[in-house]
Amino acid sequence: MVIQGLQKLTLLDYPGQIACTVFTAGCNFRCPFCHNASLVIDTYNNENIPEEEFFSFLKKRRGILDGVCVSGGEPLIQHGIEDFLGRIKELGFLVKLDTNGSFPDKLRKAVKKGVVDYVAMDIKNSRESYGKTIGIEDYDIQNVQKSVSFLLGGEVSYEFRTTVVREFHQRSDFESIARWIRGAERYYLQQFLDSGDLIRGGLHGYNRDIMEQALAIVKKSVITAEIRGL
Repeated sequence: MVIQGLQKLTLLDYPGQIACTVFTAGCNFRCPFCHNASLVIDTYNNENIPEEEFFSFLKKRRGILDGVCVSGGEPLIQHGIEDFLGRIKELGFLVKLDTNGSFPDKLRKAVKKGVVDYVAMDIKNSRESYGKTIGIEDYDIQNVQKSVSFLLGGEVSYEFRTTVVREFHQRSDFESIARWIRGAERYYLQQFLDSGDLIRGGLHGYNRDIMEQALAIVKKSVITAEIRGL
């Protein structure tokens, strides 16, 4: 495991839980609007956090924190991710996994082993626009579709989420996404904000009016749909 970040307290990242967030390094996508670019590109410049240091922190937070969010980067790209998640569970914490959905077999295995309690999967865009949105024009989204289908099966609590960027998303994309994830438990539209740590600059979010128009489209197909970041 390559750990390169730790947020010791969050009331937002794990819905309904008091948690911390651990950030792993490396990702197989190159989304221009990624807000953790330093965890994706040139990660050798970052300082690693030893696993034992992280678990020492967790042991001291038993009875204080409810859960741990495992984010990135893309956590499922890590060797030994299942054992890592299992060690967190053994300490009595709930585990939320953030993923881009490109490793469906590893996602399914982690859920089946009972080391994940909640999954937050990014839906980067409509299937038609996926490649350009993740920075890999010829990307085959078959694995992403497998992860979507698995989560829709309801074996673990989950949410889908899309970071909405003016340069990449338009009305037809949300109509397509809504058809794709019809019947999903939860779907969040996240307003893009420039974190200052982007893969590509010059990108913009939509205003409240446009975000609410997009929300109205997806609400027709999703059980619970909301906007984050406004």
